[in-house]
Amino acid sequence: MAISAALRRAFRAQAKQTDGIDLAVYSHFDKDPLEPIIGLGDPHAPLAFFGRDPGREEVCHGEPFIGSGGQIVRKVLYRQLHGESTSDFEALRGVGRPFFWINTVPYKPLGNKAWSMAVKRRVHPLMRELLLKGWQGRDVVTLGREAFLWFAIYQPREVRRALEAFWQREDRFTAHIEVELSEAGVARRLRLHPLPHPSPLNQVWFKRFPELLRARLEALQIGADFRPA
Repeated sequence: MAISAALRRAFRAQAKQTDGIDLAVYSHFDKDPLEPIIGLGDPHAPLAFFGRDPGREEVCHGEPFIGSGGQIVRKVLYRQLHGESTSDFEALRGVGRPFFWINTVPYKPLGNKAWSMAVKRRVHPLMRELLLKGWQGRDVVTLGREAFLWFAIYQPREVRRALEAFWQREDRFTAHIEVELSEAGVARRLRLHPLPHPSPLNQVWFKRFPELLRARLEALQIGADFRPA
């Protein structure tokens, strides 16, 4: 699914004002640093994956969730849908098509550090529009704290506090929480299913991530009998 010309222009205009885009990596792969790395996918997908931001491999391929963390997500998805494992890049790329993919900010930051709150807030309305108008589902798997708390931005104080308190719960990676999101006259109540970020640097949760994601998929009835809409 491609974004509209107007939304693409809006993203490019925001990127021109954004310090901290990793220009060297974009230059290395001969990529335009103003072009947003947007995954999207099936607008009728039952499940969306919401991550932090693109990395080096995402810049190379112009597609999110393709790097090491994204490959872990895709491998679990492939095994869940096909009952077997694979490391084939194109097969893992293809397994994501029945789902919806989106990040907090669609540009690679310097040093793979999380984008500042100022940048996330500036881009937030555009990402909200993508999520609410580009996708019709309700269930969102968020990957890591930054992705989960993105849903607290521009929310009333009580909603922000509820999300922050939920993140402190011991059962946050098995429970879910609902939150309403709205943009340009469109509003929807979403169910957030947080997971840790699938990074080797996340030593506490990295080894447990595949099983945690598998349990999420089971609970959402995404299994071998799953058929895209």
